[in-house]
Amino acid sequence: MGGMVDGDETRVDRWLWAVRVYKTRGSATDACRAGHVRLRGRAVKPAQPLRPGDVVEVRVDGWERRLEVVRTIDKRVGAAVAAECLVDHSPPRPPRELVPPPLFVRVDAPGRPTKRDRRALDRFRERNG
Repeated sequence: MGGMVDGDETRVDRWLWAVRVYKTRGSATDACRAGHVRLRGRAVKPAQPLRPGDVVEVRVDGWERRLEVVRTIDKRVGAAVAAECLVDHSPPRPPRELVPPPLFVRVDAPGRPTKRDRRALDRFRERNG
């Protein structure tokens, strides 16, 4: 099967993308560079080698995930195959009611903010800054 490298090691950013933790490889790389990916308790660079048995701690959209590597893959595969490559030891995701709403939202706002939006944002920042 293409993309399977059983027994070998692969880059942590490629594995996170291949098992569908991140939508793009670039976002997996950015998460590593930002310190959102930890291996053996330490923040890792995108090229850090990953082996079966390693436990990766990842922060995705404010949710801490703890993933055990069962199989290393370096190409994106179907969701069913990707699920066989990891064991998820993460706590359950918090319900949406407990997640605080965004502080400032532009409704139906494609492109740049209008002058009115900009003034509202400035007033908001003055009150809460």
